[in-house]
Amino acid sequence: MDDIGSGPMVVACIRITDLRPQIEPLSGTVVREPWSTGLSPADAAALEYSFRIAEAWSGHVVVITAAPSSADAVLRDARALGATVLRIAGGSPSSDQAYVDELGSDERGMAGMIVAALAPLGRPSLVVCGDRSSDRGTGALPAFLAHELGAAQALGLVAITTTDQESMVVAERRLDGGWRERLHVPCPAVCSVEGAGVRLRRASLTATLAAQRTEIPQVTAAGGPGTTRGADPVGPAEVVVGPVRPFRPRTRAVPAPDSDDPRLRLLTLTGALVAHDPPTVVGPIDAAGAADALLAFLIRHGYLDTEPVGEEAATEVEW
Repeated sequence: MDDIGSGPMVVACIRITDLRPQIEPLSGTVVREPWSTGLSPADAAALEYSFRIAEAWSGHVVVITAAPSSADAVLRDARALGATVLRIAGGSPSSDQAYVDELGSDERGMAGMIVAALAPLGRPSLVVCGDRSSDRGTGALPAFLAHELGAAQALGLVAITTTDQESMVVAERRLDGGWRERLHVPCPAVCSVEGAGVRLRRASLTATLAAQRTEIPQVTAAGGPGTTRGADPVGPAEVVVGPVRPFRPRTRAVPAPDSDDPRLRLLTLTGALVAHDPPTVVGPIDAAGAADALLAFLIRHGYLDTEPVGEEAATEVEW
């Protein structure tokens, strides 16, 4: 199996569902559409906490879910963020009757399939789940996962933070009357979080486009541990994710002011005495012309060193 990362493994166990299911008024059938498939606030929070803890531990994130192929779009978003993804085929109902049968059963079988799929990757240091899914709302899967892994569990949390030790996390749970309970949870552990107080990060455009061209690996699991088979998880080798930061132009060296007067030196440094190009509106213009105009502006002001490439590259653009 390929190396998917070094350091502790943090697993985000998410459930991808239809966030806006509709009910057929005549038959009462639940209608689910692929275009409305996504993460509930709790599952999005679980994914964000997984990335934060993995960064603090210098580890890697593995995202696993049991869902049909309609969930691949959400998994590609996780790939763009730098995670290793794995989808268990057959773990989500494909018919209305199967959906009803799943609602009436416990989730221990699902926990067994997830643990079996994770077995080739090694023992996770931490598993983070949403406290409850938007379509079922039982919240029982994290407890069953902790049982199957033989790990500690802390459920229904509002925050997870790391400590100086990679073998422990600090969890905060909501209590009645506005109180909070703080837990020191030893690892390996399974934690479930509420969908409040945290927002899932966004991937860069380059990583998002790269992730759209990759295939999502899947395994077939039926019945429980020991029955998982299929493809190995694909790591984020094709996606290079850098630190998320706002764009800032490169620093340019400017000559020192000649005057000894502090006021004139300040005016010179701030550019108040320099004639600037007046703001103008470019258009109407097509996409290619707009791109050439933008490149010409960046070159004219020293932000780019190369000339634009295209039919309009040699044309001076009036601003």
